[in-house]
Amino acid sequence: MREQGSWRIDDANAVAEFRYVPDGAGELVERLLGRPEEDPELWESVLIEEMLRDPAMAGLRSLRLCLTDFHHSARRAAVALAGRRWERLTDLWFGHEYERLYQPAITSTGRRIDPLDRLHEGFVGDAGDAMWAALPNLRTLTVEGALLFDRVVSPSLTSLRLRGVVGSDGSVWPGPLPALRSLELDIQSDVYGVECPVTQLEWLTVSDCPALRSLDLGRAAFDVSDGGVLETLAANPIVAQLERLRVADLDEAVPGGFEHLELTVGAPLDARRRR
Repeated sequence: MREQGSWRIDDANAVAEFRYVPDGAGELVERLLGRPEEDPELWESVLIEEMLRDPAMAGLRSLRLCLTDFHHSARRAAVALAGRRWERLTDLWFGHEYERLYQPAITSTGRRIDPLDRLHEGFVGDAGDAMWAALPNLRTLTVEGALLFDRVVSPSLTSLRLRGVVGSDGSVWPGPLPALRSLELDIQSDVYGVECPVTQLEWLTVSDCPALRSLDLGRAAFDVSDGGVLETLAANPIVAQLERLRVADLDEAVPGGFEHLELTVGAPLDARRRR
């Protein structure tokens, strides 16, 4: 299966990456299933499922699943991950790439799908809970895409990057994540020109993220018609526990309540270490 090209696996470092390559996929799927699969948009799902079921994959430490036909493969990949406990897997990238949030996605056959057709249902939906339960030692997670999971929950996760609106219902924040220390949100205006309401910041709670210390909003664009980013955060009790905060720009006076933390505007939180 490795020779087909969709899977790239580094056995020495226990790292695997999936990105669908259509060449030869149909023939390989037929050999794996013992029959033809007439819908080419299902071939990606079969390649993911069959590899994740391989006992040789059980020792993975890092996994990247970059999906093309995610209207099928997101849920089926989650179910396949839920099929065993991944005791050594500490790093996961899950989702699909995009240029503008909610833009129509192009499938492997050239068909257009509208992500908003899955609003509330989601692409993984309720299959996500069993997947998270199968990742007991997950530390680092990136989720990219639109309307993927009902919830992102983990007792072990310490670092999370979210690009897009990953909640099935259009919600932004994950949780509960009791061990989470670092959270980055990357969300720009969507394909309709709509920005994330600044009131979403009120839903980032201490009860969901009690260990959070670093919040990176440097790539997050908010509709500030109901108040500024810092103004809204100042009323959120979670600010008191933060050590570092990054915002994209500063078009407002800094209110009280931020004196105890490192506030960065524009430049990455770790910019000084990279200079």
